[in-house]
Amino acid sequence: MQTQINTEIPDFKVQAYVGGDFKTVSKADLKGKWSIFFFYPADFTFVCPTELGDMADKYAEFQKMGVEVYSVSTDTHFTHKAWWDTSDTIKKIKYPMLADPTGVLARGFGVYIEEEGLAYRGTFVVSPELKIKVAEVHDNGIGRDASELMRKVQAAQHIAKNPNEVCPAKWTPGAKTLKPSLDLVGKI
Repeated sequence: MQTQINTEIPDFKVQAYVGGDFKTVSKADLKGKWSIFFFYPADFTFVCPTELGDMADKYAEFQKMGVEVYSVSTDTHFTHKAWWDTSDTIKKIKYPMLADPTGVLARGFGVYIEEEGLAYRGTFVVSPELKIKVAEVHDNGIGRDASELMRKVQAAQHIAKNPNEVCPAKWTPGAKTLKPSLDLVGKI
């Protein structure tokens, strides 16, 4: 299996439901900004609304960090609107809900399940240079935590600004980082 870390995201142009409207989102819209792609199997399901609601609760914090969140499923933008109209949890969502009915994004990020026409729960943090910095894929029965994702984004942003440092386990903003060197080998 080949890693996706530090590879450029695929080219795309898809429809989205956001803020009561339909809009087109493309790769060009992401340039110069941090982004999260948050793939999930399908609208009107069980674990998915708990995750999307959790992301909605953290969305303002992600935006303060200069991060745009994009949820993605293989549903259409019309289905996203119908779900938004009928679910109190989904109604909290302010971030773009990308429609990927042809699976172009899910395939491009390596999370498409061909025999089901759905995506695995894939989470990708993308740098302003359109490079994948975090790639995590879960089986569809395992929900994700937006707080832990936020910590990973903070670490990715810190490393981008401080390329000679690394963030140890459980690092949070303001905590001590490490500067890799021969002096540290075997002393941690």
